[in-house]
Amino acid sequence: MNNSDLVDQIAAGNGITKADAKKIVDSVFAAIADAAAKGDEIALNGFGKFKVKHTAAREGRSPATGETIKIAASKKLTFSAAKAIKDKLNG
Repeated sequence: MNNSDLVDQIAAGNGITKADAKKIVDSVFAAIADAAAKGDEIALNGFGKFKVKHTAAREGRSPATGETIKIAASKKLTFSAAKAIKDKLNG
């Protein structure tokens, strides 16, 4: 499923136009991204949690040359599914 499929499904399921559904989908994703950028945890009851994880700087190896390289510290957005979603996936 991609964004347009999600918009179509929301529009059909709620009797709204695709344009209105697109605004809703875009605003939900923007709110999640803004909260994550601040370092906040986003908890959606019955769905799951988005968390920002920090990875420290470290040394790695270039697969092409075998040379040691420095990998910069970074932040990653992770998702943990709620029990209800896990149960739905596993029957």
